[in-house]
Amino acid sequence: MVFIVIDKEKIISLIKEDKWMMDILRSAKSLNLPDWWICAGFVRSKVWDTLHNFSERTPIADIDVIYFEPINSNELEEKKLEETLMNLMPNTPWSVKNEARMHINNNIPPYSSSVDAISKFPETATAIGVKLDETDNVILIAPCGISDLVNLEVKPTSFFKEDKQRLQIYEARITKKNWKSTWIEIKVFYALG
Repeated sequence: MVFIVIDKEKIISLIKEDKWMMDILRSAKSLNLPDWWICAGFVRSKVWDTLHNFSERTPIADIDVIYFEPINSNELEEKKLEETLMNLMPNTPWSVKNEARMHINNNIPPYSSSVDAISKFPETATAIGVKLDETDNVILIAPCGISDLVNLEVKPTSFFKEDKQRLQIYEARITKKNWKSTWIEIKVFYALG
């Protein structure tokens, strides 16, 4: 593995240099959603692929577009938005979720924003999001920091660490995802045991 130093500016640069990622971001931006971000594997996979010196992009199960709109939190609206994105970029695994309703699915108190929701994702390396501002500059948010992501460490977020049931969800998720089979250099930290 080639040693590469990655900081916040380098992550932004990697995304800006990736036409496919920028097309995805422009498509999501075109929806004009409030408090929108593309998060999780979209960014994590790019960083881990780079750190593993992969020449081919690792396939992503879905492109997680999130937004926060408490007035209209109907799941049907999310499906319409996914359809709009599919028309813009077919063969892209779009997943659109309004974080104003996702606390119900996750059985936790309501989120206050999309960034609040990202901070409560299971893993710190996945608790990251990007979007475009008005002039198409890439904006990156990492409420848990980028240290674990760039150091190839998979750890539970503080929100998941504080509850045994959530820790069980975290551990089941990392077992199911089996990221180490793709990115052999990552270090997975288990909290139970």
